[in-house]
Amino acid sequence: MFEVALVSFATFFATVGPPDVAIVFAALTSGERSQRRHRLALKAVLVAGAILLFFAVVGRPVLHYLDISLAAMRAAGGILLLLIAIDLVFARDSGGISTTPAEADEARRSPDVSVFPIAMPLIAGPGTIGAVILLVADTEGDALAATVVVGALAAVLLVTFFLMLAAGRVQRVLGVTGVHVLARVFGILLAALAVQFTFDGIRDSGLMG
Repeated sequence: MFEVALVSFATFFATVGPPDVAIVFAALTSGERSQRRHRLALKAVLVAGAILLFFAVVGRPVLHYLDISLAAMRAAGGILLLLIAIDLVFARDSGGISTTPAEADEARRSPDVSVFPIAMPLIAGPGTIGAVILLVADTEGDALAATVVVGALAAVLLVTFFLMLAAGRVQRVLGVTGVHVLARVFGILLAALAVQFTFDGIRDSGLMG
């Protein structure tokens, strides 16, 4: 179970990117009072958590309903996570791990940034949604393993919340370079995990013999 927890935590940390979220949150709420920033951070994490928990619960039944095999989900999820890992390693912005320029521009005009763009797509983005479906489906009905995956997700969301509360300090301590270094480290780990997911999917599909 420790391996499941470690893999899940590393995957969610890489796809959510708590330091990145904290810095964007700091930029978007720079004119807000401390108490309101705390409320916005809490709301963002709760909304993102609800979205991700929904996909954790319904992901496998939806795959079954659509007649998508677990092998296909492993392969597709691995490819999606690999693309996100490449963006992390090369410090590139994309719709998978950050907001697009159009979304960022819209967010600047919004009085409440907690749901959009913080909760979604920054925290509960396509990469994190794909990861939670894949990791829960990969437990193959093991309730304890699925609980460990959800627990790892909750831990990452908790880290994200506290980093948003300390967003100003995170920005000063890490800076852009520090965030990119951290992202690259987790990007490399995520790339390895993504390739392993893809290999497992191809192996389980029976295509290789």
